[in-house]
Amino acid sequence: MLEIAGRTFRSRLMVGTGKYRSNDEMVRALDASGADIVTVAVRRVNLDRTDATGILHHLALDRYFLLANTAGCYSADEAIRYARLGREAGFNDFVKLEVIGDKDTLLPDTAGLLEATAVLVKEGFKVLAYTNDDLITALRLQDAGAAAVMPLASPIGSGLGLLNPYYIRTIKSRLTVPVIVDAGVGTASDACLVMEQGVDGILMNTALAEARDPVEMATAMRLAVDAGRRAWYAGRMPKREIAVPSSPTDGMLR
Repeated sequence: MLEIAGRTFRSRLMVGTGKYRSNDEMVRALDASGADIVTVAVRRVNLDRTDATGILHHLALDRYFLLANTAGCYSADEAIRYARLGREAGFNDFVKLEVIGDKDTLLPDTAGLLEATAVLVKEGFKVLAYTNDDLITALRLQDAGAAAVMPLASPIGSGLGLLNPYYIRTIKSRLTVPVIVDAGVGTASDACLVMEQGVDGILMNTALAEARDPVEMATAMRLAVDAGRRAWYAGRMPKREIAVPSSPTDGMLR
C-alpha cells in the first residue's frame, strides 16, 4: 500500500487525464492502469462536472481519488491561485504543485516551488511537489512541509526515461516523505527501471495518451510498476565483470 499524508492507496501508479484522443479512450486507459490517483489540470479543464464533453464528467469519484494539479503555472502566485480554485471547485486538500520556470524545457522554478509549497502547506494543503532531480531542492521541499516530493525522470512529455538513476536513488534514500517520480517515462521498461530505484510510485500521462494503443500501454505500465517494485524488494544479484557458473562445482563427476 502507498501512503501519502495519512491516505492509503492500492496502486503505486498515478496517471494524468490530458492529451487523450477521446474521453472514452481516457476512461478505458485509466481503468486498465489500475490507478487510484488521477490528476486533473485545474487551469486546463472544464470544472463543470455536469458537462458530458468535459473530463470531470467521466471520472467517478467513488473510483478515483482526483488530484488537482497546477500545470501551466509559471509563478508561485499563479500556482497558489489555481490550487485554491481547485479546492473551491470541489477537489480535496491534496494538490500536485507545479511551478514551471522555462517554456522550452518545462523545467521547474525551484524558488517559486518552495515559496508556493510553504504558503499552501500553511493553508492546509497536502502538497505533492513536482521538482527536478536535485537532492537539495528535495530536502528543502520536505522541510517546507511537502507531503511528497516528485522528482522528474526526464523532461515533461519527452519519453526519454530515467536519465539519472543515482540522483533518484539518492533523493529516495535521504527523504522520509514519499518520493513519486513524475515526468519522462515513455514505456514499460522505463517504469520498471524507475521502480527498481526503490521509489514509492510513478506519475505519468503522455506515455499513455500518446501511445498507439493507450489501453494496452496502460496495462503494460501497471504490470511494469508492480514488477519493478517487486524486483526492488527482492534485491538484484550483484553485477560482476567475470562469469560465475550457475551450478555448483563441488562434487562434479570426474
